[in-house]
Amino acid sequence: MQLHVDVVSAEGEMFAGNADMVFVAAQEGEVGIAPRHAPLLTRIRPGALRVQREGKPEEQFFVSGGILEVQPHLVTVLADTAERAEDLDEAAAEQAKKRAQEAVDEAAEHIDLEKAQTELAEAEARINLIRRLRSGKSGR
Repeated sequence: MQLHVDVVSAEGEMFAGNADMVFVAAQEGEVGIAPRHAPLLTRIRPGALRVQREGKPEEQFFVSGGILEVQPHLVTVLADTAERAEDLDEAAAEQAKKRAQEAVDEAAEHIDLEKAQTELAEAEARINLIRRLRSGKSGR
């Protein structure tokens, strides 16, 4: 028994197909979704999205946030932005983190601080995924 998984962002469809298991960084923590999972609707936080399929390499994506909808045999990820993990650029992510940290340090207004903290969290999550891929670890 498998799940149908759709991963979509503003840039377009990133993945559509069947999977045995899906892992995503939900607001409450990492969620593992298997076939017949209870219905769920939650926000996604910046981090890794992993799709496991029997007999195929695990597919990994970076999502910057969005919404996760789970039905017993369907997982829909509506990502703010999504990138395939192998397309991530560590140098660019480090620069984004540096800029975000400077913005946090210099934020004068609450709205600026919140935006800067969000950008910093996204940059750190992107870097963590890149480093995990480089070290050969697919899980946490």
